[in-house]
Amino acid sequence: MGRTKKVGSAGKFGPRYGMRLRRKWVEVDRKQRQLHTCMVCEKRGVRRIASGIWGCRKCGAKFAGGAYLPRTAPALAADRTVRKVS
Repeated sequence: MGRTKKVGSAGKFGPRYGMRLRRKWVEVDRKQRQLHTCMVCEKRGVRRIASGIWGCRKCGAKFAGGAYLPRTAPALAADRTVRKVS
């Protein structure tokens, strides 16, 4: 699979699908593959196991989340609302 410095992980698509879509894919892919903060132990160790399933490497907790991020924007907004009401 050809990956270059310029296109990153979207290099696997070659010249297909257009540059704009490939740039969007790279942005989503980078966010998805980075380590995220665990909701249980508060350490950076959460990685994606499968689509919507996330697991912490530090404490072993598994939980459901978004397909590409463990905490989606609507979930964060709902948490803020619950905290504000309680």
